[in-house]
This record gives sequence, C-alpha cells and structure tokens, in this order.
Amino acid sequence: MREGELLAVIGPNGAGKTTLFNLVSGLLRPTSGRIELDGVDVSGKAPFRRTRLGIGRTFQVSNVFPQLAALENVRLAAEAALGGTLRIWRRALHVREAVERAEWALGRVGLGGRGATLAGLLSHGDKRRLELAMLLAGKPRLLLLDEPMAGVSVEDVPELVELIRSVHVDEGKTVLMVEHHMEVVTGLAQRIAVMHHGSLLAVDMPDAIMRNETVQQAYLGEAL
Repeated sequence: MREGELLAVIGPNGAGKTTLFNLVSGLLRPTSGRIELDGVDVSGKAPFRRTRLGIGRTFQVSNVFPQLAALENVRLAAEAALGGTLRIWRRALHVREAVERAEWALGRVGLGGRGATLAGLLSHGDKRRLELAMLLAGKPRLLLLDEPMAGVSVEDVPELVELIRSVHVDEGKTVLMVEHHMEVVTGLAQRIAVMHHGSLLAVDMPDAIMRNETVQQAYLGEAL
C-alpha cells in the first residue's frame, strides 16, 4: 500500500480477504513471505505490538463491550494505546488523557452525545461508528476496515461512507478496506485490489478494475 491511500480489497467468498486481514493484524502468522510496515518486518510481532506500531482493525461482526458505556469502550482503547493498564492505582493524569482522547473520538464519529449509552443498546450503524471511534482513539496510522457496511441499514450507509471518507482525508489515515458493496468501493477507493483463490488477481484504479475481463470472470462471469 501507498501511505495515505484508501485501498479496497474485493473478491468472491473464500478468496482470502479476511485471511489477509488476519495476517496483517497478527491473528495469523504467514507460512511464507513477510508483513512489513515502513519496510520493517513485523511478521513475528503479536497483535498488540502491531497495534502500538500503528495498525488498527475492525471486524466483520461488531466487536464492542456491550455492557459498558460507549465512552468506556473508547476510553479502554485509548488507554491501551497509551500503554496503560487496568490496575486501579493507575495515574490519574494518564486516565484524563485517555478520557480526553475518547471524548474527541466519539465526537469525531458523531456519537458525542451518546457516551453514557451502553454499547449493546446502540443501533448496528452506531456500533460501527463506535468501533471506528475506538480505532481513532488509538491514533493508528493504518486502519483495516473489514466489511464496515455489513449489517448496516441502507439508510445509514451514505453517512458511514462519508465518515470513512473524512477520516481518510481529514485525518490523513491510510485505509485498507474489505467491502462487498461495490458502490461503496468505487465511491471511496483510490485503488482496488482483487483477490481470487488466495492470490492477488489485479490491482488498479476503480475504472480499470471494472473493465478488467479477468476480474469479471472471477465473479462468475458477471460484470461488476
């Protein structure tokens, strides 16, 4: 990936998209090849160490603490990024910084007034926003968004698309995104990578990918 770009990964079910994310985030170890960040091999580093190096991730299924308030979900993410612990005698100054980060992140994703709401009571679209706030609180350089529109109502998709666009552009984040909604992909991505049977089939600008006959054949012969 190029620093600062938004690259979308597409491909049929079973193409290896989630496996790719698991490799980059550290949930899986590669059997060959290397995972590099700024030219440094991070293949052997644990997921939490990659997070501290600036890699943040969301999952296909919303991954929040449902019995904690939205603000607490984000505060815990901020404190982890700051190198904090869950010990009750942690420094108050450290806690305040984590809370400030959390409040900023919630406001950034449009949940500024929902901090006291239990995460489990949020709509699915707002849970997606909450997950993004948790990422932003950790100040990652690279965001891995695994199907951010999955389960989101049609009415909520445009606002979530604009939120991702603004995070990419205004916050200067590099974004690697897996998404099945092609209108979302073509509307957001600067380049599209196509995977098929675990291999990289093509990487190009959206218009070129849409015209690529090999890519169309990989989607059972249907034009994208």
